[in-house]
Amino acid sequence: MYSCQLAGVSITWYTWLEQGRPINVSSQVLDAIARTLRLDTAERDHLYRLAEVPVPEVTVTADRITPTMQSILDSITGFPAAALNSRWDLLGWNAACAAVWPRLTAPDSSRNVLWEMFTTPECCRSFVNRDTGLPHMVASFRAAFAQHLDDPAWTTLIRGLCTASTEFTHLWANHDVAAPPSQTMTYHHAATGDLSFTLTRLDLTATPETFLTIWTPVDNRTRDRTTWLLAHPTAPSLDHTH
Repeated sequence: MYSCQLAGVSITWYTWLEQGRPINVSSQVLDAIARTLRLDTAERDHLYRLAEVPVPEVTVTADRITPTMQSILDSITGFPAAALNSRWDLLGWNAACAAVWPRLTAPDSSRNVLWEMFTTPECCRSFVNRDTGLPHMVASFRAAFAQHLDDPAWTTLIRGLCTASTEFTHLWANHDVAAPPSQTMTYHHAATGDLSFTLTRLDLTATPETFLTIWTPVDNRTRDRTTWLLAHPTAPSLDHTH
């Protein structure tokens, strides 16, 4: 019953669950058991029914935004804005976002924020406060993954990140769950220096698990530097080449 220990429940409690005894259990605990036992969708649903907990609906992660949403992004000027899904795929962005993070929005980019954060060579990384920002990002990614345990797009991304990045592997092994980050984020751009933004997240209710993120400059220096980048969109973001 080592799996019970990994899921954080006792052997007795799990035995009672299998026997159909009346016990109080949260969906978070059931999801932890399902992940630990690597249950497929049918087995996970059966686990919920055993516990007499409503089976959660499985949602499909959006992979695009509407033209109307892109128009809204384009209308936001002066600071970066982007639409993302719960898998941290970049679905749309405005001109300021492309100017600040050209690597993420480049045609050959993976267009996945986690992949770019964890697999970009250290010399090319722009995210300054990684120690505080990345654990929160991975924790929110794990929380969303609970609804996509059997989705190949999610499991393939996770396997790829674990293979490519020991840093991600370490954070993923912590099993932390949290809401998406909202703290101040600082990025470095070779042409302007550091840029600090406050994140604001707006859920797009018309498209499940999709949200709009707006990076608002925390001070006039960042605001002026962002304005300069908008006027010089081809300014190199790195001070070296490979």
